[in-house]
Amino acid sequence: MSTFSTDQRTSATGGGLPRVSSPGSAPSSPPTHRWRKRRERLTAGTFLAPAVLLVTAFLLAPFVWTVCRSFFSDSRTSTFSWFDNYSLFASDPALSRSIQNTLMWVVGTVLLPFVLGLAIAVMTNATRWSRLARLCVVLPYALSGSAVAVVWNFMLTTDGAVNQVLTTLNLDSLAEGWLLTWPGNTVVMILANAWQAVGVAVILFLVGLQSIPPETLEAGALDGAGSWQQFRHIVLPQLRPVSIIVIGMSLVNGLKSFDLIWVLTQGGPGRATETLAVSMYNETFLELRPGAGAAIAVVLTVIVLAASWLYLRRQLDVKGE
Repeated sequence: MSTFSTDQRTSATGGGLPRVSSPGSAPSSPPTHRWRKRRERLTAGTFLAPAVLLVTAFLLAPFVWTVCRSFFSDSRTSTFSWFDNYSLFASDPALSRSIQNTLMWVVGTVLLPFVLGLAIAVMTNATRWSRLARLCVVLPYALSGSAVAVVWNFMLTTDGAVNQVLTTLNLDSLAEGWLLTWPGNTVVMILANAWQAVGVAVILFLVGLQSIPPETLEAGALDGAGSWQQFRHIVLPQLRPVSIIVIGMSLVNGLKSFDLIWVLTQGGPGRATETLAVSMYNETFLELRPGAGAAIAVVLTVIVLAASWLYLRRQLDVKGE
């Protein structure tokens, strides 16, 4: 009787002890949960699809075509020429000068906005006339590069405002054709670009200065630190993230400068003031050498991407990520 009753209880409860899942097996998700995940992914993909298509159509596809075109000659048959277009950087004097000018632009457009922007921001921070000074400095940044070039062309031509002022002051020996001789013409164009670019540097540095806790400066003063020591050991380290942003923006803008140079000199005289961006346009559309222009575009793109990558890596390192 006891054995029979035990068997009945066993069969009634479903055949013994409940099944225990193995430790390595994951619980299966219900079908509704899986369908919800798929629907969310489909919805996200639907919203992302237009942006991906636009980036592919207007950025990736032209870049791939440019890379492919750089390996073909400029003849009518457009035969495959391997690296002949890239060898022009070593054989063409105009491209060698273009590389020199590009390096000059990079150095000038990084140093001048950084140094002048930091100096103006420090001098105009928390002063009575700071608003007026900021307006005067930031106003050129609101102008386009072509408008800035027109203003500086009025000043730098042979009979322009600069030479007329020098003549009025009996300094005729200093008057010259500012846009006619190299490297002076490249230098004055870098100064014109800095006149426009300093505005955004001032704004960024002012934001950084106003975010510094005053307690740190007070603590430095109590420890006997002078103004220069406070600026060097307290202010500058806390402006490091802003400095990276200013340098990164100036670096990229210097590498792709075009409108200011084209309006002022069109790369002349004799292609003496061309940068890589101007040489790319000149080779492709004026000299009708699309293969050489594509090679210049690829090299310039690689330089800009490398500079941007270094800038972003440096910024992430500062944030500790």
